[in-house]
Amino acid sequence: MFRRKTTHQPEDDSDKDLKVGELREAMGPLSGRSLKFCSDATLRRYLEARNWNVDKAKKMLEETLKWRATYKPEYIRWHEVAHEGETGKVSRAKFHDRSERIVLIMRPGMQNTTSAEGNIRHLVYLLENAILNLPEGQNQMSWLIDFTGWSLNTNVPMKTAREIIYILQNHYPDRLAVAFLYNPPRIFQAFYKAVKYFMDPRTVQKVKFVYPKEKSSVELMKTYFDIENLPQEFGGEATLAYDHEEFSRLMAQDDIKTSKFWGTDHKTSPAPEVVSGPGRD
Repeated sequence: MFRRKTTHQPEDDSDKDLKVGELREAMGPLSGRSLKFCSDATLRRYLEARNWNVDKAKKMLEETLKWRATYKPEYIRWHEVAHEGETGKVSRAKFHDRSERIVLIMRPGMQNTTSAEGNIRHLVYLLENAILNLPEGQNQMSWLIDFTGWSLNTNVPMKTAREIIYILQNHYPDRLAVAFLYNPPRIFQAFYKAVKYFMDPRTVQKVKFVYPKEKSSVELMKTYFDIENLPQEFGGEATLAYDHEEFSRLMAQDDIKTSKFWGTDHKTSPAPEVVSGPGRD
């Protein structure tokens, strides 16, 4: 007498387009930056993250719009977070992967501050910057994580890691194509097992442990990157040299692009409201 409600998995692009239309209708009238944010590509990503269940995708998207209205990621400017990036612990690479995706390079061993909020705002800024610079038709990015110099002393606290994962999975769904954890020490395995508890299975599948002495790891890197472009720290032939002044000039130029795209003042940034969620008391 009662039918179990199931999620219909779209079989082709036309079916997906119908789902996108359903989600847009369910969201109701949007305006300003919310309307600009909710492109068809964005709606597809949220539907994909919720297995094409319109109701669940709508709830997820509404939470993101609420978060963006309070955290204001499109207002963050480089001069506000530049001190977090002085060591080059997170930066946008000068090269793309074989699929023309933006590459973010992370070097957790170069952690230089203890501010949880500072670290998160710095990462959010670079995520927004990477998205702004994605080639047309490309919606995802790749991460290269170098564990040289990493120790428990430089590791971010579990609480901060949990909050970062929450933001990435809930407010930047399907933005990550693949994350390479290059030569992590054994002690990191225990930390990752704890962190993995908070990760969506889809995200876990995108995380690849890579070891320079393993042939399979070397071959995997070659399928994603041109060895000529890949830094030596990741088994390539290029030199990775982070120049903070040069990178700061590039980000300052991108801040102008950001302000034009969102229609904001590129010189000012309203203080974000503190939003409760996993990782916060």
